[in-house]
Amino acid sequence: MHGILYEEASVWQFLFVTCILGGWAAWMTGRACAQTWRPYISLVVYLLALGVAVRFIHHALFDGTMATFQFYAVDTIILLFFGTLGYRYTRTRQMVTQYHWLYERTSPLGWKPKG
Repeated sequence: MHGILYEEASVWQFLFVTCILGGWAAWMTGRACAQTWRPYISLVVYLLALGVAVRFIHHALFDGTMATFQFYAVDTIILLFFGTLGYRYTRTRQMVTQYHWLYERTSPLGWKPKG
């Protein structure tokens, strides 16, 4: 997997920067977009910019390449995963809390009309 998904000498560096730091930031970005009732496409734009920031951290701390499309794409896909989870979790909580007479929770990431 080294060289395909990450370029650092250790997988722990990749997991720490991309999954833990970047994933937390992506979750919080998704949460903020949902709380302010922004559309999902705005979250995608924010996470594309966050992908550049994560690549910069890899570059600045671990001498990774800054402008590599392959690693930027991997980082951004992981950020989109965490950001979408945060967005859907928060939006589900909003819908079933604020419109409790209309919707019921079906899962942590979904709701349906009461019937």
